[in-house]
Amino acid sequence: MEFPFDINQLFSERISVLDQTLVAGRKSAGRPDLQAHIATVIDELGRASAKAQQLTAPITSASKLQTQKHQLYLLKDGEHSGGRGVVVGFLKVGYKKLFLLDRQGVHVEAEPLCVLDFYIAENLQRNGYGLELFNFMLQHKNLEPVLMAYDRPSPKFLSFLAKHYCLTQSVPQVNNFVVFEGFFLNRAAAQLRKVPPKKPDGEIKPYSLMEREAVRQEQKSLPWPFAPPHSPQRSVASQWSKSLSVGCSPSRAPPRVTPTSSPGCNRNQSPQSPLSDRCRARRTSSQQGLVARCNLYSRHMDTRAVGLLHTCSPGTGRSCFHLSLHPRRTG
Repeated sequence: MEFPFDINQLFSERISVLDQTLVAGRKSAGRPDLQAHIATVIDELGRASAKAQQLTAPITSASKLQTQKHQLYLLKDGEHSGGRGVVVGFLKVGYKKLFLLDRQGVHVEAEPLCVLDFYIAENLQRNGYGLELFNFMLQHKNLEPVLMAYDRPSPKFLSFLAKHYCLTQSVPQVNNFVVFEGFFLNRAAAQLRKVPPKKPDGEIKPYSLMEREAVRQEQKSLPWPFAPPHSPQRSVASQWSKSLSVGCSPSRAPPRVTPTSSPGCNRNQSPQSPLSDRCRARRTSSQQGLVARCNLYSRHMDTRAVGLLHTCSPGTGRSCFHLSLHPRRTG
């Protein structure tokens, strides 16, 4: 493949190794004009390779090489075109993480060196250029061709591998990569890792259902003191303060021990008597209602005007609490 500029000036070696920097030697380092010519060569080779493989778009370009950790081996013939040289072809390789299947159908995770693109100019084929380029890459990587993976190889490339490297028995894969039988036998155990089978989806544990239901109820419930007594927030608050005083906000401190005797009940009665339990239940329910009302209107009233009157009904030994509001006296 010929170009309107001097190929020998761009590539000093017969086979040059290019990476993300697009630098082929000391001459092109720090020379934007030479690097622009190198990018033009790579783009033209990529388009020619895509056309030969009947691809819709090229898979090799200078921009892609700059953004990927791949290496491109470029072969030139410096004696053609009046001493200006021509580009014979290229070989692009790179490491890929693959999920492969061995002969037993077991999934294996590996990251081999892959041949991603391989092209020799049509008018220069069958002259040994492809074998020279491929052998140089194997020596540079110190690798055997059976230990590599090949991305969508063309029929010509498969014939090339079978003729020169005796790679004929491939292991079927579910992706576009081709590997051969020796790939799984000759690789070290550390480079291959079997993928663990996917665990079946089990049933949701009962406790997780209860936790989800509790969270859902907390989101739906109203803030205290508007929440009903059976709401999760009220139940949590009741763990810290089981008995509330009238006119005081709920406290998170542990509840104090209350005396067993209560006003309005007979002192001689035991704490376990039914009458004492009814008095305590009636007093607690009355206090809770008064606490809610006092806290609700505490911002709009004078706390000194709130009092608690303790009166007893005549003829009964029961006691009741009443909330009386006294307006502030002026003067």
